[in-house]
Amino acid sequence: MSTGEKRMLLALGCQTLREGVAASMVFFIAGVSFILISIYVVPEIWHLQHIVMFVGFILLLFAPVILISTFLLSVLPNARKNLDKCDH
Repeated sequence: MSTGEKRMLLALGCQTLREGVAASMVFFIAGVSFILISIYVVPEIWHLQHIVMFVGFILLLFAPVILISTFLLSVLPNARKNLDKCDH
């Protein structure tokens, strides 16, 4: 990035909030799906069930992390002026 194109890493807007909630929902659904797939579909060879279930738990763990981090970004002092422009 050039010096004229510097962007804030923690820039938050209406689109970012929606993306954070959508990503959290996708991670949650994917995590639950992986756990259910590991229980009912994956065969018991080479510890495949454990590997797929571990991936499911990691995805399930990231869902609230993404949601909480989006919330914490929204309560930063500078985020108030960006969020006032949103259509609710």
